[in-house]
Amino acid sequence: MRQALALAALGAVAACSSPEVIAQDTSVAVARAQSSGAVAGADGSAAPGPYQYNNSEKTDEGERTFVYEWPRQVAEIPRLAAKLDKERKQALAEQMDYWAETLQSCPPDGMSCRSAAFEVKWQVVADTPRFLSLSNNFYTYTGGAHGMHGRGALLWDREAERSLTSLDFFASPFALGDAIGAAACKSLNREREARRGEPVPAGATEWPNQCPSMEETVVFLGSSNGTTFDRIGVYYGPYVAGSYAEGEFEFTLPVTKAVLSTVKPEYRAAFAIE
Repeated sequence: MRQALALAALGAVAACSSPEVIAQDTSVAVARAQSSGAVAGADGSAAPGPYQYNNSEKTDEGERTFVYEWPRQVAEIPRLAAKLDKERKQALAEQMDYWAETLQSCPPDGMSCRSAAFEVKWQVVADTPRFLSLSNNFYTYTGGAHGMHGRGALLWDREAERSLTSLDFFASPFALGDAIGAAACKSLNREREARRGEPVPAGATEWPNQCPSMEETVVFLGSSNGTTFDRIGVYYGPYVAGSYAEGEFEFTLPVTKAVLSTVKPEYRAAFAIE
């Protein structure tokens, strides 16, 4: 998830920079955070609602937007909300530092590098008695022809009160890859062929025709019954399985006996065959 949320495109400053340094005053907008949509809790008290945070500003020199949101289910878990809030604060600080530097170094006609955007919106994938499975949609822009978008995943263990990655549930990424890799690659190549108008070369091992490894794949754990995980979402972001123009790829696969055999013993009860 850290990779998904990182402002890795800060190198765009160099691409937009000029030998001339233009001094600018950066006006910082007041952060506006709100917790809305409160509902009644079991004891009649107001339960936390979804969290929406917007810190954006527009000047004659450029525009900066920052949005961070999470749903009610996250707000109901204080430690999880604190974790995401820490990440929000760090991302905002990095963006504001980057934007201030950009306004100082970007040439007068370089409007693309005078703009910055960061957006993360979390949603619930599955909510079981023990685990809350989340996904996010993210978008970053730090100058250039286009921004970067994608998805990330996070799970919260209510019993252990800690966050997990999807791959933490399995013996290893390689074991999960052996269990779902062929099915995922088949679905991926079918969609690639439809988008490209030609078949993917059989047995290809290099980009853009390879079957991505689990380390390159975002995995979501889903549930059709609200009790156990019986579905696996497989997501390939831009550039992972094809060009940026081809976009992202996403499929849902069932939990099978092969998948179940790769789950760590301590998490086996959280899974079931669909």
